[in-house]
This record gives sequence, structure tokens and C-alpha cells, in this order.
Amino acid sequence: MGKVILASASPRRKELLEQLLGNRFEVYSSSYEEEPVEGLTPEELAVHHSREKAKDAARHFREGLIISADTFVVCSGEILGKPSSENMAKATLQKISGQKVKVITGITLLDTGKGLEISEYETTLVFMKILSAGEIDSYVNTGEPFGKAGSFAIQGKGALFVKRIEGDYFNVVGLPLFRLGRMLEQIHAESMLWDKSNSE
Repeated sequence: MGKVILASASPRRKELLEQLLGNRFEVYSSSYEEEPVEGLTPEELAVHHSREKAKDAARHFREGLIISADTFVVCSGEILGKPSSENMAKATLQKISGQKVKVITGITLLDTGKGLEISEYETTLVFMKILSAGEIDSYVNTGEPFGKAGSFAIQGKGALFVKRIEGDYFNVVGLPLFRLGRMLEQIHAESMLWDKSNSE
């Protein structure tokens, strides 16, 4: 297997990719600045950001397979970003209370050596319970909402707020593993998933 680069500083994506590849990849923290782009749907924007992250990483690696992703939480058509303050986290949690939110991850594979690039997106619906003011305050006090799109982490205490989901659970965490596997098949790189050393 050639060099694999995860173009993301997210510890959650790193853990998920380790499920598939073990520790046989490098992590590159992209310097790409995510900015809104007029006229794009949330799905298109997630793909756009993932593609730009991959291109940014490609400037630093002459050869290798770059994996990049960008995740959005959308509620009533509004993209909910990562909270920058306690008040913002609380306001976001109030918005998603009792709502059906859409989690969208754009994902790009870029093989710098072969010049191959594919980008796709995965969508999962998340049905939230109605949150009391006390629950929101207690959750924000844990610090978990910070750094999380939509101000909640399904793999943490935020799971207590999720009634059910429709779609890929791993997508909500930040890296849709099924979609990633299918994309690796498209570029004939799926053999890396079954390397015995990844399971040891």
C-alpha cells in the first residue's frame, strides 16, 4: 500500500480511519480556510470544501492518496457551524431541539501520483429529542459541544439527545466509512482495506 494522507486534524476522523487502515497513514492538518460560497447547496459546499482541503494537502505530498472530508449539520436549511462561545452552543442546541437535522459529509480522494480525483457526499438524518434548558446548560458545561458541527457529538454524551438516525452512523461522527470504501473501490485501491497488517 502506498502512502495515505488524512487531510484533517479531526481526532474523530483519525480514529475512524484507523478502524480501516490501522496506523498506516499520515495526518496533515490542512490550512485551507472554509468560507461560504454563494449559490451552492450544503451538499455542494461540503464537497467543495473537501476538494479544496485535498488540493491544499496535495501541494505538500508529491505522491500519495489523500483523503479529506468536511461535515455540516443542517437544520431547516441553515448550516450550523462549530460554536465559538457558550451562548452560541446553547443557541444551536435550542435550534435543533426536537428537530430533524441533516448531517452532510463531503469526501474527496485525490491520488497525487496517478492524478485521480473523485468527490462524493453522504447524508444522514438525525432526529433529536426535545431538550430542556437544564439539559442544554449541563451539556454545554461539559465542553463537548465545542469543536463539533451542530454543537453535539453523537459518539459522546450527545448520544443522549438522539432519538434515532436514518443513514450512516459514522457519517454523523465525521467520516462515512461505507461511502469511503465504495470510493476506494472506484479507484481500485480497496486492497488497502484488507491488508492483514491493518488488523494486527
